[in-house]
Amino acid sequence: MTILETIIEHKKAELVEEKKQVSVIDLMRSEHFRRDGLSLKASLTKEGSSGIIAEFKRKSPSKGFIKEGADVSEITSGYTTAGAACMSVLTDNHFFGGSKADLLAARAANPKTPILRKDFMVDTYQVYQAKAWGADIILLIAACLNSEELQTLSAKAHELGLEVLLEVHNEAEILKSPLEHIDVIGVNNRNLKNFSESNINASLALADKIPVDMVKISESCISEPSTISILKKSGYQGFLIGETFMKAESPGNALKTFIGTLNALA
Repeated sequence: MTILETIIEHKKAELVEEKKQVSVIDLMRSEHFRRDGLSLKASLTKEGSSGIIAEFKRKSPSKGFIKEGADVSEITSGYTTAGAACMSVLTDNHFFGGSKADLLAARAANPKTPILRKDFMVDTYQVYQAKAWGADIILLIAACLNSEELQTLSAKAHELGLEVLLEVHNEAEILKSPLEHIDVIGVNNRNLKNFSESNINASLALADKIPVDMVKISESCISEPSTISILKKSGYQGFLIGETFMKAESPGNALKTFIGTLNALA
């Protein structure tokens, strides 16, 4: 069984218990259900956007803890101040050390910055959770969802006023995915079957395979501003970066320096 399959199996078991504890009706009573969502697509395409989606991530299955005990409010506020176009907040606890509390805290600390709920979405219940917890965007991973599931989850997201980031790893995943309710396509450079790879080859290979009218982002394996310059030449407008900043003593300052260097290269 691959790491991704293990995560999905565990996620489905978690959801059985979560549904018993909190109903969809309860989720819809959240104050966040009444707020208008912020747009990742608009944030990435507006003039002067850094294009950086800065991620808050405590640990990963392959590397263990990156920053144990990290303060989500402090770090995400630092990202906003530094100029992040969007933030990604992990909510998977078992494998990534994230939580509902992290997303709620990030939302409270950053009311005007789009926030992506980063998790393994397999059920419409999780879309209601994302809205209730203050997310603006959900992630759908093509590697673990069939075409019907992608259609169902993305349509529900749009119904609830959320945007959808579709994550792909190869051309077959692009071709199988219904795009009616997809706002942004992201290419994950990391192989989720074994969490290997440390280059942007996947993004470069798939750049011309993504529909030209779709905003596209490159995810993972980005540690240098010069890499973003290469990706921009292939049409990428967004760049999801996590460990590069989270490993720094001050993630916000690391992002500020990164964006400064990026601007100097422009």
